[in-house]
Amino acid sequence: MRFIAPTAPADDGALVLDNTADVLAQAEAIHAHAAVVLHFPKWTDGRAYSQAVLLRGRLRYAGEIRATGQVLADMLPLLRRCGFDAVQLRADQKLESAQRALGFFDTHYQTVPPERAPASEAQP
Repeated sequence: MRFIAPTAPADDGALVLDNTADVLAQAEAIHAHAAVVLHFPKWTDGRAYSQAVLLRGRLRYAGEIRATGQVLADMLPLLRRCGFDAVQLRADQKLESAQRALGFFDTHYQTVPPERAPASEAQP
């Protein structure tokens, strides 16, 4: 998982989508970008998780998927399982806590299909 500074702007080549966007309807535009930025306006609003699952699973998007907005360290294990590669933590979150959160769960009851794995972990 790549960590992006809270104050860093989105890369020029990234497509920024609101959490209400229909990613399936924008498949052509999405595949034209190296990165897709999905926004969490509240930490309790999980629509961006679903968007990431659709990007990896149905659209087979192989580029980077980034989480921005109200991203908390506690969210990182689920973000990774849904296919996110990079996160821009909320400014009050500590990088050390976020890195530690990624190690909390090393085993899961359900498997993750290979197409839903983050691009950084994809098998050749």
